[in-house]
Amino acid sequence: EAVQLLEHLKQFKQDCQKRSVGPRGRELLEKLIPFLLHQLAKQQGSAVVLQRVLGVFRQIVSRTAYLELLSENPPALQQLVMLCHKSGWLAEYLARYPLLLDELIDPAQLYQVPDSTDYSDKLRQVMLRVPTDDLELQMEVLRQFKQAQQLRIAAADITGILPLMKVSDHLTFLAEAIIAAVVELSWQQMAEKYGLPAGLKPEDAKAFGVLAYGKLGGLELGYGSDLDLVFVHQCDNLAPTQGDKAIDSRQFYIKLVQRIVHMFTTRTPSGVLYEIDTRLRPAGNSGLLAVHIDTYAEYLEKDAWTWEHQALVRSRLVYGDDKIAGRFNQIRNEVLAKPRDLAVLKTEVTEMRQKLRQHHGEQSTEVKHASGGIVDLEFISQYLVLAYGHQHADLYFYSDNIRILDAAAAAGLLQLEQTQALQQAYQQLRDVSHRQTLDPATETAQQLEQAMEQVRQVWEQLFD
Repeated sequence: EAVQLLEHLKQFKQDCQKRSVGPRGRELLEKLIPFLLHQLAKQQGSAVVLQRVLGVFRQIVSRTAYLELLSENPPALQQLVMLCHKSGWLAEYLARYPLLLDELIDPAQLYQVPDSTDYSDKLRQVMLRVPTDDLELQMEVLRQFKQAQQLRIAAADITGILPLMKVSDHLTFLAEAIIAAVVELSWQQMAEKYGLPAGLKPEDAKAFGVLAYGKLGGLELGYGSDLDLVFVHQCDNLAPTQGDKAIDSRQFYIKLVQRIVHMFTTRTPSGVLYEIDTRLRPAGNSGLLAVHIDTYAEYLEKDAWTWEHQALVRSRLVYGDDKIAGRFNQIRNEVLAKPRDLAVLKTEVTEMRQKLRQHHGEQSTEVKHASGGIVDLEFISQYLVLAYGHQHADLYFYSDNIRILDAAAAAGLLQLEQTQALQQAYQQLRDVSHRQTLDPATETAQQLEQAMEQVRQVWEQLFD
């Protein structure tokens, strides 16, 4: 690969000549490039790895501070080469957000991920240093916190410190901590502008909840996942808010959600915090952004389609007080425990699956959408909950597929061997999906065909 290595270096040198690299920058590069090649040789890196590292260098050649950081901290350069060796996604991530290079200085810290409860505490401490009236800085700091924590999770993932199920757990804990922080900041800003909703005191709960669906709802978040969220409130008072610039109290909650979505999705120098999908709210895109929880219940009871009940299987409250949590759980339990006509249910579930297949391509080889892939397995779990939830309440107690399958086995709906095969297949499929995110060049493992065949067999048993 010597020719390729040399070509990458020559191209990089030409690119630098077109950029405003000062004398100090050139001096640092002359020192860094031999160090880089030495590390590449030590780690048996290929020309692809060199290309990835130089991709990071291209973003910092005119920023002397970063070149000095790598030049003066050999462990940081070593970690950069190692991360680029393991993951093309991480290489692009570091190139996009060079601020994260600071995280590489101390390898012992880099691979330490917080406990589940620590994300909120760490974020709270970081946000205390940000002026409460500086919205732009708040959004920047939130994004930088997420990127730094996600880098640590990915670093622990690719080195095997965190197993697959724990990776998703940590990505979920991180998202939940950020959701809570964004809601608190947005509430504070709305209350200052309009006053509190009628009847609420500062010490009261907010009468507001955030419901998570999809991967966040199922505690199965991935690196590039967006957040499927529905926002509900319990405001029964139609009187104006208590501030000088008063508005209708229910309108307050709609404006609150608009601010929350704005904080998540506005593109700043550090990018977007998370993409937010609110289409699962009652009436979809034509519905209100924030609905009363009783309206939410009525919609699910009378107007929702079967696929919306399927989505409800993978839902849970991720922000809200005990009162709204209790009401949501009551609604979810009542809807999922409804007796259903099995023949009709099978038809509607298989028709929805067919629509998804047509949308993503009948012959899709993507791990998620292929025949016997992740979506098929999720549909199996959802079908079992909707079909037998009225007989077995344990089926809908949890929102993640692994524990739903455990409950299905305990209820005698699947044989224990089938359940274990499905769970193993699900973990394999998700593991490959994670690997392909971190490094798109990852080949789909041959053993996946056996895993997907297990899923297809159970699908045929249930639906054919």
